[in-house]
Amino acid sequence: MIIGVPQEVKNNEFRVGLTPGNVRGLCKQGHSVLLQRGAGEQIGLTDESYRLAGATLINSAAEVFAKAEMIVKVKEPQAQECAMLREDQILFTYLHLAPDPQQTKALLASGASCIAYETVTSVNGALPLLAPMSEVAGRMSIQAAASHLEKTHGGLGILMAGVPGVAPAKVVILGAGVVGRNALQMAVGMGADVCIFDRNIDCLRQIDLLYGNRVRTFYADPLLVELEVCEADVVIGAVLLPGAAAPKLVTKEMVRKMKVGAVVVDVAIDQGGCFETSKPTTHADPTFIVDGVLHYCVANMPGAVARTSTFALTNATYPFIEALANRGMVKALSHDHHLRNGLSVHQGNLTSEPVAKAQKVDFVSAEELLAV
Repeated sequence: MIIGVPQEVKNNEFRVGLTPGNVRGLCKQGHSVLLQRGAGEQIGLTDESYRLAGATLINSAAEVFAKAEMIVKVKEPQAQECAMLREDQILFTYLHLAPDPQQTKALLASGASCIAYETVTSVNGALPLLAPMSEVAGRMSIQAAASHLEKTHGGLGILMAGVPGVAPAKVVILGAGVVGRNALQMAVGMGADVCIFDRNIDCLRQIDLLYGNRVRTFYADPLLVELEVCEADVVIGAVLLPGAAAPKLVTKEMVRKMKVGAVVVDVAIDQGGCFETSKPTTHADPTFIVDGVLHYCVANMPGAVARTSTFALTNATYPFIEALANRGMVKALSHDHHLRNGLSVHQGNLTSEPVAKAQKVDFVSAEELLAV
């Protein structure tokens, strides 16, 4: 199979879809890898390292898209990339389609088969290709919050850990999934006063066993969420419904009641965000203020630590890329229902039920289309 890796074009996105080690593995199995020049240069993965691994260096994204049978990316394709996809092509990347009807329409119009990292599953029901970036984003959310609590960045002027005689910051984490647990680990490590909400009692029980009275765990009752959010210095939005739009747990009215200078970090922004006041931002312009509350809603947070993120992501994606290349898409998806769960668009058909519900459109199951 001919596998194409274009340079990412999203604002301040320096991750890359394959590492030189991945390229070597694929080339040894008889596949060809076309890499756009400069795709990994910003994170120390030089064109020469890819060439030595067996990749063919290509000058433009247009040529990569034109020649490749499978495109491997990191972030969802931008409009100009969607326009380069074709009917007989596989796209394997993050898509986050639920809150993005324009991208959905563009992918449907392309006729390509598009597999979303974020909905590929594993035996235990986890999301193995989302987890590495959720780990990174969860940890980064506390770094971002700590920085933006500083008065010079628009915050209350609070030190996350406090000092002897002065209370630490109050941190509320909404969601105890991978993002929430990683944010929790960082916040506790920094000495913050932390509480975490979820509807999974078993998950809260595990957190209680691990952290004891250093963390307050709460069932996600709306009234209790409102009480804690309104008293918080930092609120981390870490809620995920696989493949679907994030629920709006914090309303505009709740934000209006929060402290002036409090910081909101909405890690769920890729799926539309879990604050009614959220809107996507970029690393170049990461924050905005609503009713005195500073919002950090960068849609590709892990892109800021792009080298770490690239290796963490490709460690997880490579086996699936290998399966698609070795077996072809139909056989690979027929053989592995976990990979099949990632199929979102196929030959002009939407195959994701959560996306269909979010956008109020029809879908056809992957099993029906592939005759599995």
